[in-house]
Amino acid sequence: QVQLGESGGGPVQTGGPLRLSCAASGRTLSIYAMGWFPQTPGKEREAVAAMHWNTGTTRYADSVKGRFTISRDNAKDTVYLQMNSLKPEDTAVYYCAFRFSYVGDWFQSTGYDYWGQGTQVTVSS
Repeated sequence: QVQLGESGGGPVQTGGPLRLSCAASGRTLSIYAMGWFPQTPGKEREAVAAMHWNTGTTRYADSVKGRFTISRDNAKDTVYLQMNSLKPEDTAVYYCAFRFSYVGDWFQSTGYDYWGQGTQVTVSS
């Protein structure tokens, strides 16, 4: 059992920073990967950042590369998404997710088993 609690979202102006956090509880030792998946109305969730749990290897969408950084605090069992130089197009509900399956592309939402409740990020100009 894994439960995820998200926080850190809110309104921010263009160019500003924001840091999202995702605290995991439960049995996390078998986690294969985790990711951050923003969602806008009428669209499917797409990953902007993901991390291989065991090695720490990260992947980023081209749209956020160089601006977003995914990291984790092992002592607190918490994952973060540091967002810098925010743009209005970054506006979305951001979901953190974890997966246990090692089959398939871990940068895609398919295969992720546990999802946070989402946190709203609104970037205004």
